Amino acid sequence: MPLRYIFKHLLLPPGGLLLLLLAAFVLRRRAPRLAAVCFVLGFGGLWAMAMPLTVEWAAGRLEREPALATEHWSTLAQQAGAIVVLGAGREIGDAAWGGDQPSHIAFERIRYAARLAKASGLPILASGGLHFGRRPPSEAELAGQVLAQDLGVTLRWKEEQSRTTWENAVYSAALLREQGIERIVLVTSAAHMPRSRWCFEQQGLEVIAAPVGFMGVPNGRPLGGWLPEPRAVWQSGMLLNEAAGLLVYPLLYRGGGQS
Repeated sequence: MPLRYIFKHLLLPPGGLLLLLLAAFVLRRRAPRLAAVCFVLGFGGLWAMAMPLTVEWAAGRLEREPALATEHWSTLAQQAGAIVVLGAGREIGDAAWGGDQPSHIAFERIRYAARLAKASGLPILASGGLHFGRRPPSEAELAGQVLAQDLGVTLRWKEEQSRTTWENAVYSAALLREQGIERIVLVTSAAHMPRSRWCFEQQGLEVIAAPVGFMGVPNGRPLGGWLPEPRAVWQSGMLLNEAAGLLVYPLLYRGGGQS
């Protein structure tokens, strides 16, 4: 896991773009033309990542699944056997809460799953393992705590082994098959849904997509979103991660099976 983490964050922006800027500095005397190319690519890439307009454009191409219409929520129990909500990281040791808490993206997914569960009566499976495979509690356990203490919903199943989206699908599918469930309502972020859906379908499950957290909407910023802002850098990084995942996952995992 550490090597995968290091490789991923050095290769994908902004890490890769920062390396280009470093290369520009190192090469500025020995190869000034190459240094200039590295600088333009690195600086231009960072500026593009920082624009809300870039986030809006990129998300619009990744967020392929439409939102689940509210009038259909109450009929979900007629179409599926469970709601599966995927973890999305955590905030470590939040002093206000006395311990780890789901990230705000994870909470957004959990809240949406709770709303669907209340409307439909479907049970929830939360999927998400330990922090870097070592630090408890699991993301699924944190989801269960939030559901019970804050949202008034009891979690039915916890999948606590997974570290990746592929493993979310592998281990969740195994739990669901034991219950005879073959069709699910899948809750995750809108940009994450195409990769997630593919993973679960590779495990033989039918998926009703319930995406949340859409970013491909009008950004509403002054000057149309051309000015850089910190939040856009983070969002762009998430979208680039999804784009890379859509390319790499079929090469690594096509045909099903565990990783």
